[in-house]
Amino acid sequence: MGCLISVSIFLPFNAVILLLQLSWYANAQAIDSARLLDYVVRDYAFQSYTARPKTGFLYNVRLPANLSGIGADTVRFRCGSLRRYGAQVKEFRLAMGVTIDPCVERVVVVRQNLGTNWSSIYYSNYNFSGYQLVSPILGLLAYNFADFNTSNRSEIGIFAGKRPITIDFSKVARIDTRGLRPLCASFDSQGKVSLSNQVSSNVCVASQHGHFGLVVVPSFPQMRRKVSRWKVVVGSLVGGALGAFLLSLLIIAMVVKAKKKSRMAEMERRAYEEEALQISMVGHVRAPTAAVTRTQPTLEHEYSPPS
Repeated sequence: MGCLISVSIFLPFNAVILLLQLSWYANAQAIDSARLLDYVVRDYAFQSYTARPKTGFLYNVRLPANLSGIGADTVRFRCGSLRRYGAQVKEFRLAMGVTIDPCVERVVVVRQNLGTNWSSIYYSNYNFSGYQLVSPILGLLAYNFADFNTSNRSEIGIFAGKRPITIDFSKVARIDTRGLRPLCASFDSQGKVSLSNQVSSNVCVASQHGHFGLVVVPSFPQMRRKVSRWKVVVGSLVGGALGAFLLSLLIIAMVVKAKKKSRMAEMERRAYEEEALQISMVGHVRAPTAAVTRTQPTLEHEYSPPS
């Protein structure tokens, strides 16, 4: 405690606060929430500005070694200019008519790319079971920029106007999705996740600031494979039973036909044996013929014509 008092004698109060923050942030194990990570990146973003920061110029945020894997950039805007002209901040496109609430004189916009490792923090902070990230988490946040030395770094809102905010994951989504079309995931500050369809390949839209990513449901292909396997089994059983039934019908029909043919042959043989027919030539064909007989006519009543 005495050491802290002695240091504060020689250093400005803001510098002492900054040293305390840096010493606390140096422990990576202490950063176990998404909101705390936002505050850490925010403070380092404010340190990126010099005494005369340029408006509309994109600054790369230098982060400590314990935050390796995170990419961050920051840019300062005038509230009115941002609303009138919009802006492009890396993967984020703010269309004209975007609303800043509250509309302070100058706004600091911080873009985050949490990379592969730090994106996993959202699994422990959000109800995200059953989904798999196929892109890093990208964040877009805004803060009040009254003075880069001030401690007033309150978060302010960015809201889309008539045209939504677009997020292009084309350069950061490099994981094979195995033919699945990813969904857009939006993470708000209240711990809720919203899912929506892409507007085009690897492009999502949003109505306000926040954190975003692409996700798939890996359990769906497994379910489809299980259903297909059951379909194959059931279909094989049904097909086998139907095939056996049709085969039995065919065998019965063949047996009946054979018996009928045999019976007809037997009848013909008996007919030939009982009545010997004379064989004659009909043209060039030998054919059986019967003798011509004529029944003699008889009168039913005795009648003699008058003489």
